[in-house]
Amino acid sequence: MTQLQPAAYADLIEARVREPRALQRALAGRARRTIPGADGRLMLLAADHTARGMLGVGSDPLAIADRFTLLDRLVRGLAVDGVDGVMASADILEELAFLGVLEGRLAIGTMNRGGIIGAKWELDDRLTAYDSEHIASMGLDGGKTLLRIEDTDPGLPPTLEMVARLTTELADLGLMSLIEPLPYLKNEHGGAHLDHSEERLIKVVAIASGLGSSSAFTWLKIPATANPDRVAAATSCPILLLGGDAGAQWEQVFARWEQALAVPNIRGLVPGRALLYPDSLTVEEAVGRAARLVHRGLS
Repeated sequence: MTQLQPAAYADLIEARVREPRALQRALAGRARRTIPGADGRLMLLAADHTARGMLGVGSDPLAIADRFTLLDRLVRGLAVDGVDGVMASADILEELAFLGVLEGRLAIGTMNRGGIIGAKWELDDRLTAYDSEHIASMGLDGGKTLLRIEDTDPGLPPTLEMVARLTTELADLGLMSLIEPLPYLKNEHGGAHLDHSEERLIKVVAIASGLGSSSAFTWLKIPATANPDRVAAATSCPILLLGGDAGAQWEQVFARWEQALAVPNIRGLVPGRALLYPDSLTVEEAVGRAARLVHRGLS
C-alpha cells in the first residue's frame, strides 16, 4: 500500500465497530525487527501530536485533524525507502498495523500526553497513553516520554519521577526508552513555550541521561541546534533529532539536520509535521530527502 485507499479506511472504521480486537491483533502480531539497522541509524516518523491536542501546521490550526489525511501521509511516508518505523499513540499505531504498513517496521508508543497544548496545566505531562506493561504486551519496540523542564512549575518533580520510573521499567523489559527533554519558559501570563537556549538544552540532556536505574536502553529526542556537537557531548546516549513545524523554513531544517548527523552519537531523525505536512514538497520528497540524510548509502 503506497497510499491510503478510501475502501481500506472504510474497512478500518467498520472493524472498530464490529471487530475491535482486530486492531490489537494486527499490532501485537506484526513482524518485528531489531531497533538499529545495519548502519546503526534510525529514521522514524512522529505521529503522536494529536494525543496532546496539537493539530496545527503553519497557519492552519486544524491541519492534522483529518484522520484519513494523516493516515494517508503516514502510509506514504512509511513506504519510502529508508524509513525504519513510526512513533505514535495507540490509536494511530493500531490503525497503521490494521492497514498492514507496520510489518517489519519499528513501533514506538508515546506515553505521557497529558500536557494538553494551551491548557493551564500544559507542563503537567501525565501518563495518559501507553504504560510500560502495554508497550511490552502489544509487541512495541519502546516507549517515548516527554520531559519539559521549567524551573518554577510544581508539576516537574512528579514528571521527573515518572519518566525515571518508566525508563527503569522499559530497561528491565529490554525496550527502548526514548526521552524528549526540552527546556521551557513561561511568559507573564503563565503560558509555556520552548526555550531555545543551547545552555539549557545541554542541562536537560544531562538530566535525562541520568534518569532511571539503567540508561542502557535510553535514547534521546532533541532539537537540532547551531552547535549540535556541543549539545551531544553532554551524553553518550544515542540521539534522534525532532523536526517541529518547518513551514517555509524547510531548507534550513534540512541543513541543520545534515550538520548534526555528522556527530557520532546523533543517530537519526524522528520528525513529524516537518515531513508529513511539508510547505512546498510532497510527502515522498520530504521523507525521502530526510531518509537519505540518515542512511547515507541510499540513492
